[in-house]
Amino acid sequence: RLFRKDAVVAENASWLFRATPYLVFAALWTAAALVPTFTTAIAFGTAADLIALVALLGSARFFTALAGMDVGTSFGGIGSSREMMIASLAEPAMLAVIFTLSLFAHTTSLAGIAEHIVGAERIGLEVSLAFALLALIMVAVAETGRLPIDNPATHLELTMVHEAMVLEYSGRHLALIEAAGMLKLLLYVSLIGCVFAPWGMAVPGDSIGSYAGALGLYGAKIVAAGILLPVFETSIAKMRVFRYPEFLGAALLLGLLATIFLYVSEAI
Repeated sequence: RLFRKDAVVAENASWLFRATPYLVFAALWTAAALVPTFTTAIAFGTAADLIALVALLGSARFFTALAGMDVGTSFGGIGSSREMMIASLAEPAMLAVIFTLSLFAHTTSLAGIAEHIVGAERIGLEVSLAFALLALIMVAVAETGRLPIDNPATHLELTMVHEAMVLEYSGRHLALIEAAGMLKLLLYVSLIGCVFAPWGMAVPGDSIGSYAGALGLYGAKIVAAGILLPVFETSIAKMRVFRYPEFLGAALLLGLLATIFLYVSEAI
């Protein structure tokens, strides 16, 4: 529907404002292609690295924030400043989770981490992985603009974060931004399923039936996430902006505790 509408662009908008939707969509599409879904045999297996994933997500955020300030509206400036505040707290927490996973699987490759967990003879209750999972979920909530950090359905000045940055977009530009947001949510759901619940994923050499079963199981994971997310959002209220550091600070603390606990347990 949005692709059929004309894109209305402000007179003082630069080329960056027009190019950002395409750059953001391309970056998030590439990042999503790095995450194994139902099989570890992916086309970008050699490049499927957690560091590259964070870099692509950071690039998309950077261009979105610049585009929000490009037109010079107060809404865009507010949204960009809040987005950068969230990013400054969410990225360290994400890196702490990456350190934990790299210490656990001895690699930063997503396919390698999934294969390590799937191929392990026995993985008990790992406190460090539980902390890393909680930290990653909290980061995903903040990065995708969901409650309690942001409300994607609101257009109120006092609560907008992501929507404030893209308020000036319309037509095909807004369609690409909305598609990129949906893709980002799917990326984080797939990332959590790939890293912390990879059981059932097909590995190279499996039969066609195994791939079909793994695809069905991946669909079940997406459905489960689609049920749990609205249940969570309807049971919690929107958080005040000044409490964002407390929420993301807790995510960073959990990520650091996960790294420390895993390092100490392996040293013992």
